[in-house]
Amino acid sequence: MKILIYGTGGIGGFIGTFLLKTNHEIFFLSRGKTFKKFEKNGIQLISPIENLRFEKINILQSLKINFDFDIIILAVKLYDFDKALLDIKSNFKKIPLILPFQNGIYAEEKLKENIGKENVCGAVAQISSYLDKKARIVHNGKLATFFVGDLVSKTNYTLLKLFSNDCQKVGLDLRYSEKINEKLWDKFIFLTAYSGVTTLTGLTLGEIFKNKKLKIFFTDAMNETFLLSRKFDIFFSKNPVDLWLQRIKKLPFNMTSSMYLDFEKKKKIELSWLSGFVVKSCKLNRIDCSTHEKIVNGINTI
Repeated sequence: MKILIYGTGGIGGFIGTFLLKTNHEIFFLSRGKTFKKFEKNGIQLISPIENLRFEKINILQSLKINFDFDIIILAVKLYDFDKALLDIKSNFKKIPLILPFQNGIYAEEKLKENIGKENVCGAVAQISSYLDKKARIVHNGKLATFFVGDLVSKTNYTLLKLFSNDCQKVGLDLRYSEKINEKLWDKFIFLTAYSGVTTLTGLTLGEIFKNKKLKIFFTDAMNETFLLSRKFDIFFSKNPVDLWLQRIKKLPFNMTSSMYLDFEKKKKIELSWLSGFVVKSCKLNRIDCSTHEKIVNGINTI
């Protein structure tokens, strides 16, 4: 298969580097100074799982009309998603299978509108990784699990199963999930609170949960997103908020969100697509969203 990594940051770079160990033809898309670094130095992954380096890679800085790929790993930030999707639609006669590894659920909803529900897949990344100043992919911790799956029907089941099996063979823990919608919302429930509260307070996850009031505030934020999930016909067998409160106890004390790090560096942040999305959707469905409103208003006034 021909596979394009569209967005060679922490997630796209991690997945793509492992995929270079397969027999598939892998291409990366990056721009600006980062493109030049990849073109000159290749790609390097620094990870507790496995350190990898490939001195020569197929690197693109733009798409051309009539490009032909079987799969696109779409790993840009949410604020670049609409532009990336337009770029893909403009340069492919037939849209390849797109695996959108964005935070939240915006990407999947947007794909349903633009390429049809039957062909839309969901993708979830559980990893802490980033691109450093030398354009190396740096992976923090040992968690690196990815899920993919059909959102509506099993239209892409065969291709996704083949792809996930090939990933497993080279040590990339990418799994096909029959319940990708629940996986997406499970992460979204935690992420909206995690990104919002760490950015609003400037505190780590451990510091937040050490403070009784902030722990309640964080839990309230998760509960608002959980209530919203039901309006999207997502029904969990177990309360995801309770499960997250148990999981959080095992997470590193000094853990913080990528949104907070971007905020500190005065970069664009994904607030509008996380807590902002929750506020907008909750108001449409007449659900209380006072906690996420405080997150959005608070961050916008810092």
